[in-house]
Amino acid sequence: TLQNFPEAMAKMDFWNVFKNSAIITFCATVLTILFSAMASFVIVRNQNWKACALLFALMIASMVIPFQVLMVPLVSVYGGVFGILNSRLTLILMHTGFSVSMATFMFHGAIHTNIPLELEEAAYIDGCTRWQTFWKIVFPLLKPTVATVAIIDAMAFWNDYLLPSLVLTDKSIYTIPIATQAFYGTYSTDIGLVMAALLLAMLPILILYLFLQKHIVAGVTAGAVKG
Repeated sequence: TLQNFPEAMAKMDFWNVFKNSAIITFCATVLTILFSAMASFVIVRNQNWKACALLFALMIASMVIPFQVLMVPLVSVYGGVFGILNSRLTLILMHTGFSVSMATFMFHGAIHTNIPLELEEAAYIDGCTRWQTFWKIVFPLLKPTVATVAIIDAMAFWNDYLLPSLVLTDKSIYTIPIATQAFYGTYSTDIGLVMAALLLAMLPILILYLFLQKHIVAGVTAGAVKG
């Protein structure tokens, strides 16, 4: 019944966990897009540099490493040695670090095949610096890829349970997936409240997808075929 919604919101402290999830998802997504787009631009336009080729190769290689392999070292080093767990900033930076390789791969293909070098050369002739050329010429042309990376990463960050459960222990900074633990008891579970909570958790990211869906296919296929 509809009564399940206010009960679920109260039990999971919905507006607080919604704020935490929104901050973490937004910041991590923006950082991923910025770092990946800039790194891809440098790598594509400096392919003869061994450092760029090595960096790109390491990023591609890192994509095959399962997160589960890094779980124990992650908690041991960042929690036991540095003591920087239980922080939204730590979670944001970890999300960004784990997702930047895939995003760089996607931006690399888009820049390499869809953005002519002549556009940048014309900008240089008109007096633009390399920094201005990237932000005024290259980045606006990456809109479909930006939308694709944004929705893929935002969905991943918003729905992620494993990493936040390892990093966050303070209930005041819980994200929505962790907060849903409150509905699962040792001996019983109220399915009505669970369904209401999961629907509330799903709606924001579903709305984001509806706004960006027209860019998804264009962004995924950008860079797939050269011609």
